[in-house]
Amino acid sequence: MINNSKRTQPLRAPRRFLVRHTVAAALAGGLLLPALVIGQDADSALEEIVVTAQKREQRLQDVPIAVSVVSGQLAESVGGFNAESLKQLVPSLNIRKTNSQINQALFLRGVGTINFAVAAQPSVAAVVDGVVLNSAGEAFGDLYDIERIEVLRGPQGTLFGKNSSAGVVNIVSKRPGDELGGYVDTQFYEGNEVRIKTAVDVPLSDSLRSRTTVTYGDFPGYLNNVTTGLAAGKTNGYHRKGIRTLWTYEPSDTLSWTFSADWRKSNDNCCVEVIGTAPTGAQAAALTRLLAGTQFLGDESRQVRQNLEMRSREEAYGASVQADADLGPVSLTSITAYRKWDSEEVREGDWLDAGAAYVGINQLHDIGPQTQDTISQELRLTSPGGETVDYVAGLYYSKTDVERYFQRDTIVCSASTLAVDATGLRPCATGSSTFVFPSSNATFGANFTALAAFADGTFNVSDNFRLIAGLRWTRDKLDFFHNRVPSPIAGPGVRTDTTGFTGSDTSSNVSGRAGVQWNINDDFMTYATYARGYKGPAYNVFFNMTANDRNVIEAEEADSYELGLKSTLFDGRLVLNGAAFWAKYDNFQANNFLILNGVTITTLTNAGKVTSGGVEIEFQARPSEDFTLSGGIAYTDARIDSFFTAPGQAPRFVRGSALPLAPLWKASLVGEYKIRLGSVDVIPGAVVAYQDEQFADLNENPLVRIPGYATIDLTVGIADKDDRFRVTLVGRNVTDESFAALITTGGPGGAPRLQIPRDADRYFGLHARFRFGAK
Repeated sequence: MINNSKRTQPLRAPRRFLVRHTVAAALAGGLLLPALVIGQDADSALEEIVVTAQKREQRLQDVPIAVSVVSGQLAESVGGFNAESLKQLVPSLNIRKTNSQINQALFLRGVGTINFAVAAQPSVAAVVDGVVLNSAGEAFGDLYDIERIEVLRGPQGTLFGKNSSAGVVNIVSKRPGDELGGYVDTQFYEGNEVRIKTAVDVPLSDSLRSRTTVTYGDFPGYLNNVTTGLAAGKTNGYHRKGIRTLWTYEPSDTLSWTFSADWRKSNDNCCVEVIGTAPTGAQAAALTRLLAGTQFLGDESRQVRQNLEMRSREEAYGASVQADADLGPVSLTSITAYRKWDSEEVREGDWLDAGAAYVGINQLHDIGPQTQDTISQELRLTSPGGETVDYVAGLYYSKTDVERYFQRDTIVCSASTLAVDATGLRPCATGSSTFVFPSSNATFGANFTALAAFADGTFNVSDNFRLIAGLRWTRDKLDFFHNRVPSPIAGPGVRTDTTGFTGSDTSSNVSGRAGVQWNINDDFMTYATYARGYKGPAYNVFFNMTANDRNVIEAEEADSYELGLKSTLFDGRLVLNGAAFWAKYDNFQANNFLILNGVTITTLTNAGKVTSGGVEIEFQARPSEDFTLSGGIAYTDARIDSFFTAPGQAPRFVRGSALPLAPLWKASLVGEYKIRLGSVDVIPGAVVAYQDEQFADLNENPLVRIPGYATIDLTVGIADKDDRFRVTLVGRNVTDESFAALITTGGPGGAPRLQIPRDADRYFGLHARFRFGAK
């Protein structure tokens, strides 16, 4: 159990200074160490990494795109069971963690979409085994049995479509093996956290094979709700389970079929925000009394006091069929998929233990179930490769239907006969006060239909010089509806007007890329590319939608330039890649904030122009057969160039302000060393991650400034020689560096609300894996 007794005073600045600079030194040393210690061990060459970043299998070092590759084993080693773990391992990637999966988002190179509207899509696409997910939130469900995750940085619209204007997270699952076998994986951590995963390969014949994976996880939580009511106890935990089966059928050398189906369900008491500072203003004394027992210590706070248990529920399932046929001069691939995603949030909106306990202090609770159905079909032709012109061409179709019901219930004490108490306010009580119950609900949704044709090719001018070009034509059709049952009386965050809004937009776009690639020799490749990114039009369809929101939000477009170098050194024992980039986004889709009856609400708008530029360096090294290192560092300067201001309004955002969740510097270093001791191996490992300060919203509001932080994870494993059995002692955040994943304004008395992740505390666990059957 985590002991929070130490959190009686803020973490002292000298300690944070020491931790961060020690980690910075470790990261800098990690980038230099491979070149200094690599020897001449012939068995130390790194295995070649094969990716599908250009929708064909290629060596990573041959792909003229900035791509980070994270193995499934590495993602698991940092405790990851969804896309959130990638932020430790990919310096260019960041995560927006919120109270439910519906509102979470991925960011690459400082660009992403903070979005609460159902009629808008992400800037970073998530793709699972060739199937594009419509919403970023779907990527935060449990990952099953992952071979690798490819993070493609920069606009990828030519091959991946409209919701990849900032990049792509491409998830590739493990395929069935040729022999009967599998594994059982168990993880136990402090605080009664349990994770179990098992997978089994079953070859039914020489041509038919299957792999089935089952997952389970349970955790009560790591924050304490100190209320005396039903919501008391641990919070910010999870309860999850799922199953996936993948089958391959190869009736001949020229034809193969892959069938995949999965189902998962979660019921999380997540994600509660702590109140970072003491309330201020006329209600400060009363609010402080209602929050008694909590700590206003910023990211050191671990207590909350509220009377509603927040929930984030999810159920998702789907299936896909992929056919690959070798037709001689070309290969044909068909991917047909269906996805269903149901998600629901139960949200505490006043963050207090009592309802309307005082005149002027209100209760606000939300519930919002959402359903989403997507069907998609992709057909593409791929040349064999190695010819004068290598190409990929195809057609893509998808249709997504999203519907949401949202209800906001409030309690307002409008008058009281009780005397003013020590807080300076009149308390409220049944029989002596007047209570009203403003409540409103809305049903709203959107239909997305996309049709696209694309072609991408490489002209091999010579053995060492190539020209790259690609185009994609996309046609989008977007419809929405919104019907609200208004509140009969005014209340916090609810409207008194009804709606019957509908709208539709149809648009077309041509995006693409062009570039050159030069293989200087067998070990060095450089490239220069231009890419046009595109994210489709949107509507600001949300609970408190008004008539002004019926106007279409224009498509977001990006012009991106990238110069990259990929190198393989020391006879394959060091891979060192780098990229410099600059991108300009027009009609950047961003959230704007308004106040409705004292409650902050958000609206999506065409914000204006922003730019993102910087440099990224990544390496993988194997100084000896038993020692591996990998890491990276990213400098990203993502800022506002100009921001749209409605006529008659004062400018709210300053040119030059940093984009949200866009730290200037991020870095990571991963190391593992194998010590051979007779019949067993001892395997120590470390993951070091650093993130510079960032802001959680536009305009560099000091209230939502997230200080920089660094974390160190350590592991020590013991495995038999064949690695059929491995037991690992795990230490997360061993320096106990406290930090916030997100800070939001609008808490009680103007106080900020902080999302504190599990990994903001030091904790330990045990990870055991047993392999059976085939080696």
